Amino acid sequence: MIITELKPIKSIIDSLKSYSKIFIIGCGECATACKTGGEPEVLKIKKDLEAAGKAVTGSCIPSAPCVAAKLKAELAKNMKALREADAVLVLACGLGVQSFKDNDRFGLVVFPACNTIFGAVMDTKGNFYEKCSMCGECVLDLTAGICPVTLCSKGLLNGPCGGMNKGKCEVDNERDCAWVLIYKELEKNKKLESLREIRNPKDYKKSAKPHKLLIAK
Repeated sequence: MIITELKPIKSIIDSLKSYSKIFIIGCGECATACKTGGEPEVLKIKKDLEAAGKAVTGSCIPSAPCVAAKLKAELAKNMKALREADAVLVLACGLGVQSFKDNDRFGLVVFPACNTIFGAVMDTKGNFYEKCSMCGECVLDLTAGICPVTLCSKGLLNGPCGGMNKGKCEVDNERDCAWVLIYKELEKNKKLESLREIRNPKDYKKSAKPHKLLIAK
């Protein structure tokens, strides 16, 4: 899940200062879960824009604006409102913003209403935790399903640093040391011997941006 936060409304209105007719796009998945791009947020920002003198020509909430087919299906239902707009405000992550730009038939100016923060898992209470850095070279099979690239403050691949103290990280003494967690999990699974293997440095070419995955023939 991609975690976002809404930009301050003043910042959003300032970015739209040269435009008077706005179409709003929300997100039915990640941004809805984050309470940054679901129906309540779309209605709230519509009200704020109108209070600032903007005309909102329409809105839609694709189930996943980052998926072209789902976005285009919603845009097709709102062609009239899109034709009347001179800018589009997207309440989603940066992927949603760029997906609209790639699939826009009218050449409209597009603006983000959110800041994109990180990828996360969500617990049963609805809290979000970053667990994966999407580094392109997964080591979870070696580290008992605990990612040191993300959860270790230094991204170490070969055990804890000398600053670990009583199971806590020296960078943040409220945070568990990732490698202590990995050690305990490997110990429980009787796989401590694997810690004797020296891991090669990460191949950061695999995390060089932008990525692409071509599966269409």
